[in-house]
Amino acid sequence: MMASYEALFEDEDDIFGGTPESKYWDIHKQLSADLVRFEFDEIIAKMAAMEQMLMEHYNEDDLDKLVDRYIASNPQIIDNRKKSLYMEYAGRLIYKLAD
Repeated sequence: MMASYEALFEDEDDIFGGTPESKYWDIHKQLSADLVRFEFDEIIAKMAAMEQMLMEHYNEDDLDKLVDRYIASNPQIIDNRKKSLYMEYAGRLIYKLAD
């Protein structure tokens, strides 16, 4: 039964209007260029902070390999996290659209 429920969120033509990724991009298209730049800059700042934190524990040259290896070894975890982040950022965009 769980697999059927999860399938609802994977179908681009479902009653909810698509995947978290497709909904994010639908909302993203509705924003002004300035707001898109601001939101992208916030995402990059967060990513920069996470990279910096990792570089304090790992060699910078090995960091990309380490991350790539983690992604390859944990595809389901990464896929779920990506969906979660798309939903989080879509919510932030909706909030900004409402302002």
